[in-house]
Amino acid sequence: MTQAGADAGAALESAAFPPLLRTLAVVIVVDLFAIALWSLPSLRETSWSTSSLVVFGLAGLCVVWVGYWIVYSRTRLEGDELVQTWLWTKRVRAQDASQLKLVHIRMLERVVAPRLLVRRRNGGITWFHAYDPKVLVAFGEQVALRAVPARPAATDDNGA
Repeated sequence: MTQAGADAGAALESAAFPPLLRTLAVVIVVDLFAIALWSLPSLRETSWSTSSLVVFGLAGLCVVWVGYWIVYSRTRLEGDELVQTWLWTKRVRAQDASQLKLVHIRMLERVVAPRLLVRRRNGGITWFHAYDPKVLVAFGEQVALRAVPARPAATDDNGA
C-alpha cells in the first residue's frame, strides 16, 4: 500500500482467523452443546450448589462468546490505524508503534493465522491476527514510513 493510497482513505480488511479455524470453532461449540444435551439426564441427577451452577453457566457463556468472536473477528487497516474486533476491540496507530514482529508459518496458515506483535512506545504489547497477511504488512509499511526520516531536497553543485 502506498502513502497516497493510505491518505486517500483506502482500507484493507480481512477475517482475523482462517476459514478452517473458524469452522473448527463452530464444530467445537456445537459438539460441546450436543455433549451437554446428551449428558443432561445425568447432570439433573447431580446435586448442584448455586455457585457450581453459576460457574457451569458462565463457562458455557464463555465458550459461546469466544467461539462467536473467532468466527466474526475482523482486522482492518484504515489509514494508519490497525483495528481488530475481538472480545475487546484492539487498535493501534502507526505513530504509536515502536517495534513490530510478524509471525507467519506458511505450512500452517490454514489453521494458524498470521499475526503481528506490536510493541507500543509506552511499553504495551498487542497481538493482531489477520487471515490475509497483506493487512499486517501494509501496517508495517505505515510504521516504516513514519520511522524513516524524510530525505532533504537535492541540491546542485553550487549549493543552491
